Amino acid sequence: MKYTQLGRTGLKVSRLVLGTMNFGPQTNEPDSHAIMDAALAAGINYFDTANVYGWGENKGRTEEIIGTWFAKGDGRRDRTVLATKVYGNMGADGDAWPNHDKLSAVNIRRAVDASLKRLQTDYIDIYQFHHVDRATPFEEIWQAIDTLIQQGKILYVGSSNFPGYKIAQANEIAARRGGTIGLVSEQCLYNLAERRAEMEVIPAAQEYGLGVIPWSPLQGGLLGGVIKKEVSGGRRASGRAADTLANPTSRAQIQAYEDLLEKHGIEPGEAALAWLLTRPGVTGPIVGPRTAEQLDSALRAVELELSEELLGSLDEIFPGPGPSPEAFAW
Repeated sequence: MKYTQLGRTGLKVSRLVLGTMNFGPQTNEPDSHAIMDAALAAGINYFDTANVYGWGENKGRTEEIIGTWFAKGDGRRDRTVLATKVYGNMGADGDAWPNHDKLSAVNIRRAVDASLKRLQTDYIDIYQFHHVDRATPFEEIWQAIDTLIQQGKILYVGSSNFPGYKIAQANEIAARRGGTIGLVSEQCLYNLAERRAEMEVIPAAQEYGLGVIPWSPLQGGLLGGVIKKEVSGGRRASGRAADTLANPTSRAQIQAYEDLLEKHGIEPGEAALAWLLTRPGVTGPIVGPRTAEQLDSALRAVELELSEELLGSLDEIFPGPGPSPEAFAW
């Protein structure tokens, strides 16, 4: 495994991030524990989750599965950089209660204590805002965060799904207040097929020293050899991938991508992850394996070297927006 600093911090993290969203809904507890053991054995030390994972009536279940894994001991917690998120309402669907969601000081305090209990730990390495809260000023948010840091409950703070201007606003207010390092990471939707983050989000993250953590690196399976699997009778596309393939132009684009990688003898999903690892500002993509085999495939991507010729061909198939601000200014 290769490691890098998380943004401008001294924290060393693996270049792959283990996403746990499937733990509970898709993958049972024993298999989830086996995947986490395999990830740690392979050198992945950065685990990402959220308080709402488990979804519906099972919100919090994913954190509980991680907690029972930590409780097995053997240095699991000490070797793991743990990231979780706050924003969503943790009440039963249809039974939302005021102040039980978003980023008010009241909810941040409540949510972090609940996450710590589920995770069976006394601190969270990176506490992340899952979404922008337009109703809560950053002065209030940072006051709540400063208290949690002083209490030793969290160490760093990150954002998720923030536009570039909110990254700037959050860190400028943090700097004016003093006493807090501000945001150190941003999780954003970013992959070969979805490169809009290059226009504002990634430049802002680089300017303010945030590590970029791409989520959905395979665009919901679209970049994982979806057409080949469909033709061979494997798992059919669903969700975002199925919607994209319904468009003839987009389907032709994905077919060109798969044909290119077949020519080079590279698995599409591994190439998509390896491409992200070449991108400026990217700390590491989040991989969310449902099985041990999917984890093995992701691990191979870390060692995969993409030639300049292949990188150029990928840019031709999936052209990015271009440099900012030129991409939208002229």
